Amino acid sequence: MTADLAVVGAGPAGLAAAATAARLGLRVTLLDAAERPGGQIHRHPAGGPVPRAARRLTRRLPIAPGAPGTGHLDGTATHDGAGTPGRHTGTGGHTATGAPRDRDRDRDRDRDRDRDRDRVTYLPGHHVWTVVRDGDTWLLHAVAGADEEPAVVRARAVLLATGAYERQLPFPGWTLPGVVGAGGAQAMLKGGLALPGRRLVVAGSGPLLLAVATTLAAAGARVPALVEAADYTGYARHAAALARNPAKLVQGALHGGALLGRGTRLLTRHAVTAAHGTARVEAVTVTRLDADWRPVPGTGRRVPCDALAVGHGLVPQLELATGLGCATRRTPDGTPALEVDAEQRTSVPGLWAAGETCGVGGAELAETEGKIAALSVAGRTGAALARRRARLRAFADAMAAAHRPGPGWTDWLDGTTEVCRCEEVTAATIREAVDGLGARDARSVKLLTRAGMGWCQGRVCGPAVARLAGHDPAPDRRPLSCPVPLSQLAQPPGAER
Repeated sequence: MTADLAVVGAGPAGLAAAATAARLGLRVTLLDAAERPGGQIHRHPAGGPVPRAARRLTRRLPIAPGAPGTGHLDGTATHDGAGTPGRHTGTGGHTATGAPRDRDRDRDRDRDRDRDRDRVTYLPGHHVWTVVRDGDTWLLHAVAGADEEPAVVRARAVLLATGAYERQLPFPGWTLPGVVGAGGAQAMLKGGLALPGRRLVVAGSGPLLLAVATTLAAAGARVPALVEAADYTGYARHAAALARNPAKLVQGALHGGALLGRGTRLLTRHAVTAAHGTARVEAVTVTRLDADWRPVPGTGRRVPCDALAVGHGLVPQLELATGLGCATRRTPDGTPALEVDAEQRTSVPGLWAAGETCGVGGAELAETEGKIAALSVAGRTGAALARRRARLRAFADAMAAAHRPGPGWTDWLDGTTEVCRCEEVTAATIREAVDGLGARDARSVKLLTRAGMGWCQGRVCGPAVARLAGHDPAPDRRPLSCPVPLSQLAQPPGAER
């Protein structure tokens, strides 16, 4: 069966798009690489309930892989399979008792929910590795499940909501055990209820750090310092965007207040410039930075810790889109993102995009863009949603500009610092390729040094290698967005299985 819309990614943008499209009468196939819905922000333990903030996005969608109409992603209701409402329990549930008017209203709501749910096929554990045009439809090829079985979905329109991943800027000692990504530390806690250490320094740049430090402290970790490389006064240059988003300021103030109450010291315009230890990180050096993020001599101090959570914002995940030729733009923090029009259409007809792929801006913006995209696919518009998107995007751009990495961060690196961990390529090797061998971009450096040729294919080291070569990172262009068994590549890309 051909779906009206295939959505790649079950984070806030993808879930909002799928639910909205189903309400508008479209048949939707929702594919996600993860086994549970919600994306990174709504990550939850296996077998645990979907977080409360995500339930309103998931309550209309099916939970059984490939079998619509068997439950909800939030696990709050089941039906008898014949479309007749059964007895509901859990959040938002009810029993078939009460006044006749209430029963009629509940019956109508159940009927609407069943109808919308039956229009969505949810496919977890599906890594979409390419999308190809086949006449007037699209074929999405995926690797499915632990056995890496091939799967193909046909759809008339495609929405890419593939999210983002963390940006890492290397420093001496960043390969030590106990040094983890800031988002990775939060994912460990959400997904496995585990802390990466008991005494954690949180460092890097971006608003995610506040949320990560607050979450870790609330879970019982001691967070002696939150080290922010940027200066929050940078937000003052975007007063209009701040005034239009007072809730964001309140949220930041609440996080900051909670950390101060737990004894966490907030150090702005500082960075972790080295991690120390033998078998594991034991301490970090925190150094003051100048306006260009260069370490100020003589300002380093040693902070004991048994773990470091570090990250410098997020990078949109664009491999599927750029492989199809979608146009990109440069965001205020220097990262590439997809270029979309007022209805979330990319430059390629039949392809829409929403969420962090269009520029990092948080769950509320992602959800709004997902709804706008679904309306567009259905031939509708939403003026109120467009106004909300403009307000939230203005704040996202202000945030990106305030936390853009300064060019001087490369002064943190000594010659022995591994920039590409997979291939063990050091900063000295990359600098020699640039200064001595004439490399002028990340691709040339890659060919001369193998930086970016390892398991991560440059996703971790790519931004750092590009900056050492003197450029902002270019959009990823890959023929395959994830590892694929050779047996699947032997199949012609436009063929049905």
